Amino acid sequence: MPASTDVPFVSVIVPVRNMGKTIWSLMESLMNLDYPKDCHEIILVDGDSKDDTREIVKEYPVALIDQEGRGCNAARNTGVKHSKGEIIAFTDGDCIVPPNWIRLIASNFTDPGVNFVGGLVRAYDRLDPLSVYLEETFFPITPRFRWRTETTNLGLLHFPAGANMAFRRRALEKIGFFDERIFYGFEDLDAVEELGKRGFKIVLDPEVVVWHQHRTSLREILKQHFNYGRGGTLLLVHKRASQLAHWFAIYLIYSSFVGISIFVFLMTFGVMISHPLPIQVGLWLFMITIASIQLYYVPLALKTKRLRKILLYPLLDFARGFGFTFGGLIQLFWSLGQRVTR
Repeated sequence: MPASTDVPFVSVIVPVRNMGKTIWSLMESLMNLDYPKDCHEIILVDGDSKDDTREIVKEYPVALIDQEGRGCNAARNTGVKHSKGEIIAFTDGDCIVPPNWIRLIASNFTDPGVNFVGGLVRAYDRLDPLSVYLEETFFPITPRFRWRTETTNLGLLHFPAGANMAFRRRALEKIGFFDERIFYGFEDLDAVEELGKRGFKIVLDPEVVVWHQHRTSLREILKQHFNYGRGGTLLLVHKRASQLAHWFAIYLIYSSFVGISIFVFLMTFGVMISHPLPIQVGLWLFMITIASIQLYYVPLALKTKRLRKILLYPLLDFARGFGFTFGGLIQLFWSLGQRVTR
């Protein structure tokens, strides 16, 4: 870092794989950062893309490195290995960063006690119905904190996202970098939780924002949540003492063994005894669940003057939740099977 400046050197690391549809927008935004050019570097780590991701990236003055290992955490670790920044910031290949992104991150690190900064992730396309839904759902996939917080103990809905986070290098080194046994989902949050357990100060700053190009088809969204569920189970398998793992275990038990299992049992039992009562009870339980979620969306539907949200959003929530649970169960059976065959 040049001696003429008092701002920290920041390494921006972006894991990418088959991001040809979105990477151009990210690269253009990174070229417009208002941070001193001699005080930051941009490193993209490619996980063997099969589309034109690499060709697009090569058009820009950034480092392009081949990923070592499997999964997003392996890509992050590869990027850190080849970086030199005192501060290491991460975003994703389907995001767009504002010009002041690094500057706002760096301003939080002026406090030498701060070792992590996480920001918000907002929907980029406010016209696409599914993108708007993901922004408004009560079952969020992105952070939703409203006030700047300094803590070592993160709450359930107050975790940052891997698409908008930054570490002080020495703190990341202390926790042994990212755990490459965890992928699909939760892999970014595990590292942040580990920082908190070690007593490192964590900052959540709602002023630090990136825009995310959400999935635009229901199939892509369901696949995404299926993989998130798989990641939750891997966290449970490898980090049983984790608070995140505890939260996921509670969700998985409730949604599968309490929710889905009761419904399936009632349906099956009704068919076996050739009586409609168990089937009716199961359907009523399902309808009561949907109706409860609908009540949550009434104020939102009235505020936005889109009454169809009362009907559509609960169904989308249910579909995403089912995909999330199913992914967790599939990974659980797969992990247990691997252990038995060893």
